[in-house]
Amino acid sequence: MWTDCLTWIPRRCCRVSYALSPGWRSLPALLSFQRTGTHNPWLLYLLQQESSSTELRTECAVVLGSLAMGTENNVKSLLDCHIIPALLQGLLSPDLRFIEACLRCLRTIFISPVTPEDLLYTDATVISHLMALLGRSRYTQEYICQIFSHCCKGPDHQTILFNHGAVQSIAHLLVSTSYKVRMQALKCFSVLAFENPQVSMTLVNVSVDGELLPQIFVKMLQRDKPIEMQLTSAKCLTSMCRAGAIRTDDPCIVLKTLPCLVRMCSKERLLEERVEGAETLAYLIETDVELQRIASISDHLIAMLADYFKYPSSVSAITDIKRLDHDLKHAHELRQAAFKLYASLGANDEDIRKKIIETENMMDRIVNGLSESSLKVRLAAVRCLHSLSRSVQQLRTSFQDHAVWKPLMKVLQNAPNEILIVASSTLCNLLLEFSPSKEPILESGAIELLCSLTQSENLALRVNGIWALMNMAFQAEQKIKADILRGLSTEQLFQLLSDSDVNVLMKTLGLLRNLLSTRPHIDHIMSTHGKQIMQAVTLILEGEHNIEVKEQTLCILANIADGTTAKELIMTNDDILQKIKYYMSHSNAKLQLAAMFCISNLIWNEEEGSQERQDKLRDMGIVDILHKLSQSSDPNLCDKAKTALQQYLA
Repeated sequence: MWTDCLTWIPRRCCRVSYALSPGWRSLPALLSFQRTGTHNPWLLYLLQQESSSTELRTECAVVLGSLAMGTENNVKSLLDCHIIPALLQGLLSPDLRFIEACLRCLRTIFISPVTPEDLLYTDATVISHLMALLGRSRYTQEYICQIFSHCCKGPDHQTILFNHGAVQSIAHLLVSTSYKVRMQALKCFSVLAFENPQVSMTLVNVSVDGELLPQIFVKMLQRDKPIEMQLTSAKCLTSMCRAGAIRTDDPCIVLKTLPCLVRMCSKERLLEERVEGAETLAYLIETDVELQRIASISDHLIAMLADYFKYPSSVSAITDIKRLDHDLKHAHELRQAAFKLYASLGANDEDIRKKIIETENMMDRIVNGLSESSLKVRLAAVRCLHSLSRSVQQLRTSFQDHAVWKPLMKVLQNAPNEILIVASSTLCNLLLEFSPSKEPILESGAIELLCSLTQSENLALRVNGIWALMNMAFQAEQKIKADILRGLSTEQLFQLLSDSDVNVLMKTLGLLRNLLSTRPHIDHIMSTHGKQIMQAVTLILEGEHNIEVKEQTLCILANIADGTTAKELIMTNDDILQKIKYYMSHSNAKLQLAAMFCISNLIWNEEEGSQERQDKLRDMGIVDILHKLSQSSDPNLCDKAKTALQQYLA
């Protein structure tokens, strides 16, 4: 494979009297060559010798770069020989041609998937020196931007480059006379701005030759520009929009970026372009209802995406093996992209969801996607299902017709956390009271699965586990409620009530509220768990919690007060009664109202023992507070107070 370049080496190096055995034709052999007892790899040794001529050192960098273009094993061998520090040292040379050769080799090594990106950031002075080299030539500009775009992975790298002035240093390269330089600078901005508000907010105010960067990006979206440039410009504008630097209703998004990305999804584009276009569009419209609606009616997009599932084409229709190999390579990526875009399109609008589900074989494709070998496709399929599961109508029809709960339950068995999170969110929707899937899911052992999720170290899984149980308990039979309490155990339930995350706490309180509904259920649960529940309620009302948490806790007390025998657990607990009295006079109307629901349920005069309860509460000063609240300017408080006072007059 490397015969030509290796047979060339001895001719170039003969003047320094190094001979290369004709039998050595492999990279390990070349790198393991030893000279006069030293163990330095031969080419790297020559590269680093200042006594070597600049021309020789330059040719060594060129050959090393050629070797790096081979297999991944070649790159690994080069990395093992510490080629990166040697090349970075070469960048200190005053010779431009040598610098360019070192940068070209570094670029080739860093774009390899086996090279750790962090190697670029081990020495803080490296980034500063690379920034300084940007002005040397168009080749240094091209290679350095390419290195940055491949090595910028995540917020830490973005921050380092941003703090070293990457935005200002690279911005003027967008108007370079070299297409390659413009393209690499554009790619650099697309990775710098991705999910980074700081960079995006800076970009929107930077100008080059009197023109703001967003305007330059829009010009690069024009149809007469290369597809690569259109796509990358759209990615830059998309990131800036998602970061809040550009409004979603800005003409550059609605009239330029979105239509460009829709165009990229058409059959006329290459498969890889269709993948990138769909994924970027999915990200652009993910959280904005209006953009979702505009996209859904643009160029028959929903129907167009159905074509993404038709690769590879049927074998009988393919005569070109290369075409088949190409289709197979991109088939998974196409399905993943289509599922992602369908998920974004259907995130909010019921009509769009209906159109998606009515698309050719859509539900079958989702069901098949849930069992694909590719993790990324499975994840995208679950996200699509989750998006569509927000539809009440589809839960009752298409989801039931295709029994999607079955493959979903399989997905939940031993899946990675990223899939478990989305799948359990979907299950939450399938467990709503109007979903026909609720009963078969219960019968399939979902309670045990969901209870195990509440013990997860992953916050999102804990939230989803308790959320699904909360939905399951809503208007459920007593047996189901008992199974939930048995599956959770009292210890786990109160562990969740002391969770540091407010979402876990709120969903656990919601579960308790749903469990404590209908009098027979309230009395039964309080007869077995009353002491622990009252203790938990006390702790929450005394703790430093927000208004919503305390309101939910008071509503649980109101439910307990509605029980026949359970209300005695409140009436015999003076501490709880004093807390209810305190919240009746609280400055927050929501807490006052929730506390009054407790009082109303306790004093309702049609129930046994009401007179004794009324007398006790009167002695505590509750009636005086009710009289004050009956004069409240808040109509809800006023009406509730008057209703409660009537129980004393009846």
